[in-house]
Amino acid sequence: MKVLSAAVALAVLATTGPATADDPGRGPAADQAQPTGPGYGGDGRSHEPGLDPTPERPPTSEVSWLSFPGGVFAVDSLGHTVRYRACDGDTGRVADPTMRVAAGVASGVVVVGGTAYRYRVPLVGRSEGTLEVIPQHRPPTTLTGVVVTSPQPPTDPVAGARLFPLSGQLARVVADASLNPAGATVRDLSGRYGDQQIAVNGSLRPKAASVIKLWILVELLRRVDCGQIFLDDGVLVTPEGVVGGTGQLQFETFPQVVTVHRLAQYLIKYSDNVAANVLITYLGGFAPVNALIDSMNQRSTILARRMLDSAAAQRGEENYTSPDDVVSLLGAVWDGEILTPASRDLMIGFMREQTLNTKIPAALPPGVPVAHKTGDLPDASHDVGYYLIPGTETAVAFLTAGPMATGDETVRRMARTVYDFLVDPADGAVEE
Repeated sequence: MKVLSAAVALAVLATTGPATADDPGRGPAADQAQPTGPGYGGDGRSHEPGLDPTPERPPTSEVSWLSFPGGVFAVDSLGHTVRYRACDGDTGRVADPTMRVAAGVASGVVVVGGTAYRYRVPLVGRSEGTLEVIPQHRPPTTLTGVVVTSPQPPTDPVAGARLFPLSGQLARVVADASLNPAGATVRDLSGRYGDQQIAVNGSLRPKAASVIKLWILVELLRRVDCGQIFLDDGVLVTPEGVVGGTGQLQFETFPQVVTVHRLAQYLIKYSDNVAANVLITYLGGFAPVNALIDSMNQRSTILARRMLDSAAAQRGEENYTSPDDVVSLLGAVWDGEILTPASRDLMIGFMREQTLNTKIPAALPPGVPVAHKTGDLPDASHDVGYYLIPGTETAVAFLTAGPMATGDETVRRMARTVYDFLVDPADGAVEE
């Protein structure tokens, strides 16, 4: 884990963009441009460039979660709720009306099922928090870990400021996409830009399409890490479970037993819809995946229907996500905050095998290493994942609504814009 070594400034730059996919005619109000870049203090007032580029204290978030081996402890300081979710159980969302919030720290104690959870969780990302689990008739356990917010604050605000010009370039691409409301979130993972995150329309909430399969995979691998399931376990797939669309399993003969490993691999490598639906059932339905999403405080994302369930879609049951939520997940996976290193590497390996390569990979020069996951619907086109350029590793999420064909091109333009900036940032240092 990287350590926060100085006062930091959140720099989630946004532009006012087109309507969101699920709310036509209205831009994402929560994602208006924020004056939090270089030359601004934490109070939002402009300062002379170079004199006071960061606030005196790290900024806080109303939601954060504590990462510890095998689980998370989520805090919503505004709603005064918490959630413990780990290998040994899940409390669900629990109200704590006596939660104390002071000096950027949420603290309190809740009792669920006879077990007390005493917590002290800073609302500043990359800080250290503590959770004491006190069961009845057993010794207490003290857990410590890194606090995760969305976005995580940069480790080096000065280095992070060098990523800001990229937001201007992405904003121009988004503005040019007249047929496709679009959003992009980018997070440096290498330290080259101080682990800074920037976004343009990062709260845009289109249909998730197959990007939702990333959360299915993370929940599956989390259970593998807990020792609750094993990759060589077999799952019976019947003819009734076969659907069309993307994937390879639909062309095989059923019934047959398929290993969890192959289902997980095909889920990403081929964006396999059969594998997705089988794994949703295997995990226990929508609730466990949505519990993962809730425990990571990803408020724009939901799994509400199976793949190719047109009847559910007609009833208004739909899967959604946002660029910010995608990068929140990708960043937590990369940093080892939700999966073990072995499961992290397996997931990224599956993403490197992705066979649907008409967006991010097609926009970059041949041979550029990427690990990614696409999403396609008639009214949505996405590609998200990791640029794995040595020394410049980066998490990206490019999401669009509107016609898929023009959305594909918008995604490619955003993908190339980020790549060109990473390779030659001087080209991106254009005054707005």
